[in-house]
Amino acid sequence: MKIKFQTKEIHYTSEGTGETLVLLHGFLESKEIWTEFIPEFSKYGRVITIDLPGHGVSEVIDEIHSMELMAESVKTVLDHLKIEKSNFIGHSMGGYVTLAFMERYPEMSGEIMLLNSTPQEDDEEKKTIRERSVALAEKNKKAYVSMAISNLLPPENQKKYQKEVNVLKERAYNFSVKGITAALKGMKIRTNKFETLKNYKGVKAIVAGELDPIMNYHDIKKLANRSNCRFYGVPGGHLTYMEARQDFINLCISSKK
Repeated sequence: MKIKFQTKEIHYTSEGTGETLVLLHGFLESKEIWTEFIPEFSKYGRVITIDLPGHGVSEVIDEIHSMELMAESVKTVLDHLKIEKSNFIGHSMGGYVTLAFMERYPEMSGEIMLLNSTPQEDDEEKKTIRERSVALAEKNKKAYVSMAISNLLPPENQKKYQKEVNVLKERAYNFSVKGITAALKGMKIRTNKFETLKNYKGVKAIVAGELDPIMNYHDIKKLANRSNCRFYGVPGGHLTYMEARQDFINLCISSKK
């Protein structure tokens, strides 16, 4: 299914009925990462997945896809479906979008889970890496995508999940350079959402991979405690939905049974 957002197409799926759960993918991912979870999650309510702008089959909106712009695309989908309140699970960049949505529309936000994500903004080192990534993607998109996705797993899991990782890469090879660089630029300029998360009164949780190569596990755990979030550590790296699939499912449905 698709709708128009600022004259461009945003694609989404909607399955089930009842309490709504919105699943938001990360950078270089698409709504397809959630496909295998929909049958289980839709037993407990309505499940919506969205291709964020410039990802999957959704179109590029602008030169920079800020987290707020992406959050607006999510709201457009929910408004179209006449959904007044939703729970959210956001993976990595999808977590940044969840926080931007929650900040703007707290009345539309229910339970939230930040999956391999953080409310913190990029530090100067990370911003420099984003700038280099833009240049790399513009020079050789395929090489950049392959490197960036491989770097999300610890070395011991790269071979174990090689088939699944190759599927992620093949999908991302089809994304436009403009979509990739727009997201990189948007993540670079995102603002700190720690206070927003800390002050949020709804149920909130952070899930972190114990061997995440790009987000320090112990730092995320401390941040979760400081922001009054439930914290769950799971095996593996940055792709918890892949590397700790059953743990992820159990965390999502434990409160629904």
